[in-house]
Amino acid sequence: MDCVRIGGGAGFAGDRFEPAEALARDGELDDLVLECLAERTIALGQQRRLADPTAGYDPRLVARFERLLPLCAARGVRVITNMGAANPLAAGRVTADLAGRLGLGLTVAVVTGDDVLDRIDPSAPALETGRPLAAHGDLVSANAYLGAEQIMPALETGAHVVLTGRVADPSLFTAPLAQRLGWDLRDASAMAAGTVAGHLLECAGQLTGGYFADPGRKDVPGLAELGFPYADVTADGDVEVSKLPGTGGLVSRATVREQLLYEVTDPTAYLTPDVTLDLREVTVAETGPDRVAVRGAVGRARPEKFKVSVGYRAGWRAEAGISYAGPGARARAELAGEVVLRRLAGTRVRADVLGAEGSPECRLRIAASAADRAAAEVVCHEVEALYTNGPAGGGGVRTAVTEVIGIVSTLIDRDRVEPAVTVIGGHACG
Repeated sequence: MDCVRIGGGAGFAGDRFEPAEALARDGELDDLVLECLAERTIALGQQRRLADPTAGYDPRLVARFERLLPLCAARGVRVITNMGAANPLAAGRVTADLAGRLGLGLTVAVVTGDDVLDRIDPSAPALETGRPLAAHGDLVSANAYLGAEQIMPALETGAHVVLTGRVADPSLFTAPLAQRLGWDLRDASAMAAGTVAGHLLECAGQLTGGYFADPGRKDVPGLAELGFPYADVTADGDVEVSKLPGTGGLVSRATVREQLLYEVTDPTAYLTPDVTLDLREVTVAETGPDRVAVRGAVGRARPEKFKVSVGYRAGWRAEAGISYAGPGARARAELAGEVVLRRLAGTRVRADVLGAEGSPECRLRIAASAADRAAAEVVCHEVEALYTNGPAGGGGVRTAVTEVIGIVSTLIDRDRVEPAVTVIGGHACG
């Protein structure tokens, strides 16, 4: 192919469904990528899998695919997604079963091998702190960021849907671009172009103004009808990003530049499994309404090791709130906060009152961290006790206790990771 059109249909696990449906239906796409995985997301998925071996994949997978797969199948749009999270094989089986129930007969290819919990050295230093991984707490997950090279065999099966666990976000886009355009995965210039396209699209609505909007400073039209982006990428590595006509939001030089630098610590050496990306020579030019050309990315050799995201048990979090209404609402809320802080002396806790002086209603928010669940529940109990043991007129208590999963990073040799591809169901496309 000389040019590929690839869409960004999700930027995180909680993203909206409707913009991706519009892309699948009207975007004339070759591929639709759903990027639904974050560092904490996969660690929490590992938690769910420990409790239930059939769980651990994206909990919205079925709901999202029920709406998207019929549209994509009817238009020959391939889907690539990391909704496999902590259990890609289970996600693959669920997807194949869903496709069968929908009468679609699709083939699903699953990429595994990113789970390296049994392969990392607990005494290895965390990149963020320099302390041994095990010193942070009990390790619950370790997932290597796989790249385009590990996704490529799944694409080459001809599958209609490719499901992965942890891969680098841009690699979800770079791999299908390389496969369709015939790029050599060791060609740093080609990988740089693919990575730029992927990095721009990976957060979906952020590129079209969603995370960009700031009323009075950076106004975005039609935010309620925000459309998601797509990119046209040529074999020579030219990238142009846009969105569907008639959808809300905007694609401009400003939105592209902001997303280009999003989460990039070093613009001279943005490290992915596919390339070391240098953004200093990138040019961004508006070529039409809601259409921007991006060129000039420079690539150098890819890193010798994979980055690994490591999740560990980091204690428990308590959150609780109570409201006060009527005259003196703020004074009573502030007094309630003082009471809780005194009763919980020695606990790591903070109190915040939401609502200005004179407001008809104010809410006290208590947040605390604790070493165990029992200590966290004590915090919530003290807030609930304010009903009759605090200032007058408190109501609407809400409490929550959740385990905290901390995240640190380390590195692993590439030869310590063993990726594999499993094909499930249906029949392969041509």
